[in-house]
Amino acid sequence: MNEVTRIFGSNVFSDSVMRERLPKETYKQLQRTIKLGKHLDNAVANVVANAMKDWAIEKGATHFTHWFQPMTGITAEKHDSFIAPTDDGRVIMEFSGKELIQGEPDASSFPSGGLRATFEARGYTAWDPTSYAFIKGKTLCIPTAFCSYGGEALDKKTPLLRSMEAINRQAMRVLRLFGDEDVTSVKTTVGPEQEYFLVEKEMFDKRPDLIYTGRTLFGAKSPKGQELDDHYFGTIKTRVAEFMEDLNQELWELGVLAKTEHNEVAPAQHELAPIFTTTNIATDHNQLTMELMQRIAKKHGLVCLLHEKPFAGVNGSGKHNNWSISTNTGKNLLDPGDTPHENAQFLLFLCAVIQAVDDYQDLLRISVASAGNDHRLGANEAPPAIVSMFLGDELTAILDSIEKGEEYGSREKELWKVGVHILPRFPKDTTDRNRTSPFAFTGNKFEFRMLGSNDSISGANIVLNTAVAESLRQYADMLENAGDFNAALHGLIQETIHNHKRIIFNGNGYDDAWVEEAQRRGLLNLRTTPDCLPYFLAEKNVKLFAQHRVFTETEIRARYEIILDNYSKILNIEAVTMLDMARRDLLPAFSAFTGKLSETVNAKKAAAPGADCSYEEAQIQKISSLVGTMYRQTQALEDVLLELVPMHCDELERAKYYRGKVFDAMTQLRITADEIETSLDRKYYPYPTYGDLLFGVR
Repeated sequence: MNEVTRIFGSNVFSDSVMRERLPKETYKQLQRTIKLGKHLDNAVANVVANAMKDWAIEKGATHFTHWFQPMTGITAEKHDSFIAPTDDGRVIMEFSGKELIQGEPDASSFPSGGLRATFEARGYTAWDPTSYAFIKGKTLCIPTAFCSYGGEALDKKTPLLRSMEAINRQAMRVLRLFGDEDVTSVKTTVGPEQEYFLVEKEMFDKRPDLIYTGRTLFGAKSPKGQELDDHYFGTIKTRVAEFMEDLNQELWELGVLAKTEHNEVAPAQHELAPIFTTTNIATDHNQLTMELMQRIAKKHGLVCLLHEKPFAGVNGSGKHNNWSISTNTGKNLLDPGDTPHENAQFLLFLCAVIQAVDDYQDLLRISVASAGNDHRLGANEAPPAIVSMFLGDELTAILDSIEKGEEYGSREKELWKVGVHILPRFPKDTTDRNRTSPFAFTGNKFEFRMLGSNDSISGANIVLNTAVAESLRQYADMLENAGDFNAALHGLIQETIHNHKRIIFNGNGYDDAWVEEAQRRGLLNLRTTPDCLPYFLAEKNVKLFAQHRVFTETEIRARYEIILDNYSKILNIEAVTMLDMARRDLLPAFSAFTGKLSETVNAKKAAAPGADCSYEEAQIQKISSLVGTMYRQTQALEDVLLELVPMHCDELERAKYYRGKVFDAMTQLRITADEIETSLDRKYYPYPTYGDLLFGVR
């Protein structure tokens, strides 16, 4: 057997393992819970727990944990051993159905946005049986949801599962209207492409900014960056290839469908892409992928940077969320087929997505909002902050003809030719790809390109699932009561295209003219996190989530508070780190250099009174002036931080203050420090430079 096929999923309590180890009836009941959402009986849970424990112990596990995703952006786990004491002073290995289904971690130190007070420490984790348990190290990890004592969601998984139920309910109603009686469930699927940087650990350890914030707060551009496009898809360096090999091995053992790997545009930047899987499983797998990237990199003397913009002046890292809708019978509902203009069911689901993106463009922007992603969105490396959709020429032409009531003149696919006879000819795609679009149709799925590399994909998919569910709900309500289904369907598609075509844009999203055009269309341009977060509390958005039972208003307000609080804390940490680096390292180093130049001038003049010291004197003058400016800018940054301390303001005002005054003061300080770096003797600069970091891995 091939090594990859042998190890794939070997550390996962998968369907095949359950089928082998569980009694037939137990397996059937568990599958009813997984596929149909039926309640799991305690007796069944006990049998599953015992089989899971035996399997884990055979794999070398000594502990188990409820693995959950609190609103910190990372995963959390509390380990308990399988041991239980016996009367004769020995131990046995036990794991009950109750321990499998429910855990009780301390919830007091996790972000809650006011959902519970600090003294209200109790929280619960609840097993998600749709996501397989797995072995990590010597621990059985059980994917779970996390909620408060009052039942509010304290995590990112619970609302994701709710949103998947919402789109399943509404999609099933629509499919029944088309006469499909075979489908019993509809799920969204995702394939998240993960971008990241790899740098030498030895150099990382010498950069306080990377250690504390994940990005460089100082640093001049190196003479060479990404200008030649020679890194993209280039030959992978040996150490990086070895890292990727180890990463693939562990991911495959955990059943993660790691598929594609390559160098990205920026030096030291890379990408990993998996095959599609069900959204909640894809979310779990992406969290595992990020965790393993960081751990395995250290084994190779490297550090994996997942910050959205670790280096100024070169591309940042995003995460492309490839999203689609599929039935349990294997049909992709966003697959247009050979004749999309004749495929009414596809056109209706396409319209549902178009309407959802238009109606809830603010929520989609909020779903990718973070301090790190604010550096990236709108630059010539990532989509603009304006949400729009790319459909390509053919689909756009089809929708135009439907809106106008005209017959669409379909054309056969052309053969792709390159003028070399030996190369085979094959059908040409009916549309190009648009790398500047935030939300692009790519054949049978949509690629949501705005996500930041460090973020969980759950937020974006919660919004997508819920917004599309709302479109489908409206369609089902209307069509179920229509006298003439076909006429009503045609009218609905036509009306939806007319009302929401403003969101469709197939042009260059980086063009300044698009900003003006988007404004004329009434599209939102929410450039920063403080700009977009207030829309979270808009009446239509609160109503959307409440109606589909994804978030209560209380849970929405909690997340609003958490995101803003996190934003302010990140900028505060960055500002304090800048002050520390400037005062303890950079200013002393720059001063020492001018001191050394002064000594050189005095020595030269003493040895040869007529010696030309114009270089040294010019440098002393230039750098001394810049150092004085930098010192005053350091004081100014400290002043704006101190000014904030006595201020009594809400989280939004605080976040706006950090984005305005604090961020501006940081920017000015960096500009001056980076200008000094370009004139400095290399040995006086106290940190590894951009050139060292970006080109240091051999």
